[in-house]
Amino acid sequence: MAGVGTDPVGEVHAYRIHGLEVRTGDLICTTDGGRSIGPGEFWRLVGKLIPGDVDHIAVYVGPQGRCVEAGAKGRVAAFEVPEGTWDAAAMVPDRGLEDVLYGVAYPLAGRGLSHQREVEIRLAAANFCLAHAAKGTPYNLNFLDSDTEQAFYCSQLAYRAYLPYGIDLNTDREVPAVPFTQSIVFPQEVWAACRVRLRA
Repeated sequence: MAGVGTDPVGEVHAYRIHGLEVRTGDLICTTDGGRSIGPGEFWRLVGKLIPGDVDHIAVYVGPQGRCVEAGAKGRVAAFEVPEGTWDAAAMVPDRGLEDVLYGVAYPLAGRGLSHQREVEIRLAAANFCLAHAAKGTPYNLNFLDSDTEQAFYCSQLAYRAYLPYGIDLNTDREVPAVPFTQSIVFPQEVWAACRVRLRA
């Protein structure tokens, strides 16, 4: 699947991943699955250190199974979920990460938005992510700097994509209240900030 396209989307796409509906802009949430960590599995170790069940966030953009993440390849990149199946082992060559689907979070659901406004935000959030995938924006190892757009970690990418539209996914919900970590956007709090969520 190398070379997944980063062309912008002009319409809202729908897809199913393990039977869960996703539409352009929805968030795919994953976990490391609790398996033991083998030698060289740096990203699984990072997942173990993140509070909560959700360790990683990817943004569904469409069409078909196209998604974007800031991940283990060291940059923002597009990847494909083929045939609606989250087969992490099969996607490792494109992603460099093996994780387990936890669920889907719907950042726009339950917010009382008009249909037109929801479409505008979905497209803008998806195209923000695709633009950074096209540029290969680097991975942000400074988790305390969630305001930069020069580099992204997974949940920060989703946070920055939605923040201009009044949707703040950095809520401190379901994460420990530690003063110096408040600027970090944890995947678990992104999951918790969405009013509608479905477990896999």
